[in-house]
Amino acid sequence: MELRVFTEPQQGATYDDLLRVAQTAEELGYGAFFRSDHYLAMNVPGQPGPTDAWLTLAGLARETSTIRLGTLMTSATFRFPGPLAISVAQVDQMSGGRVELGLGAGWFAQEHTAYGIPFPSTKERFDRFEEQLAIVTGLWRTAEGGTFEFEGEHYQVADSPALPKPVQQPGPPLLIGGLGKRRTPALAARFADEFNLPFVDEETTRGQFARVRAACEEIGRDPATMTWSNALVLCVGSDEAELDRRAAAIGRDKAELRENGLAGTPAEVVDKLARYAELGAQRAYLQVLDLTDLDHLRLVAAEVLPQVRDL
Repeated sequence: MELRVFTEPQQGATYDDLLRVAQTAEELGYGAFFRSDHYLAMNVPGQPGPTDAWLTLAGLARETSTIRLGTLMTSATFRFPGPLAISVAQVDQMSGGRVELGLGAGWFAQEHTAYGIPFPSTKERFDRFEEQLAIVTGLWRTAEGGTFEFEGEHYQVADSPALPKPVQQPGPPLLIGGLGKRRTPALAARFADEFNLPFVDEETTRGQFARVRAACEEIGRDPATMTWSNALVLCVGSDEAELDRRAAAIGRDKAELRENGLAGTPAEVVDKLARYAELGAQRAYLQVLDLTDLDHLRLVAAEVLPQVRDL
């Protein structure tokens, strides 16, 4: 199982904070540095304020060399599909082909209101999301010298040169996630390279992975061509005192984290990751909420990472 670092910068982080975490994760051998794409903090003041996901990743692309970079998840409400395809392709070029795009329909109404972003109904958001997936992947996969056309209800593309091209071909890996029982599995089967489940238990993982596998089979896609992953909040301590300190630092209850997150001693965490691996998970995104505690990453790299590589 591959372990990736996942951050929530809207909760309060500068670019320099994120750079330190990304470079440390790279040095320690984590597979990727991912960040959320949000503009408003949740339940905290969030100073000094949000950072833009793709501006951040562009900077990190030039200040790292091996670690992969991506979003969980960019909201389809934030950007038009053509400019999004251009931005991601450019960051892919800047990184030498290390970018991944997690794309979702958007869900956090308050951040839209706070920054003047329209927030349509759930149905319209999913309709727009589906069209964005078709346009972004279509632009990347159009042969050089050709043009791309798309006629949708919400977006229309005509005579596009479909440039620039990303380094990765036919395009950067595309991640889709979520718990929707119908449209989410169908869209994942059609478009996704990876299906991700955020902050859910093993039983929920089993059920949703099964729905996505069934959706793949329904359109003749081999489910083995999909990468399967979970995101879980991380809180690991070498002993109970260290675990108590880390739980307090992120304002969470230790017992609740053990139940719902990836928390406990390194041995407990290895055991839990093994159970997710048995359900088909190939990657775990470790939600790191205290970005100042780089020793947390070092502990997991030393005592968890070597134990789960072969799961």
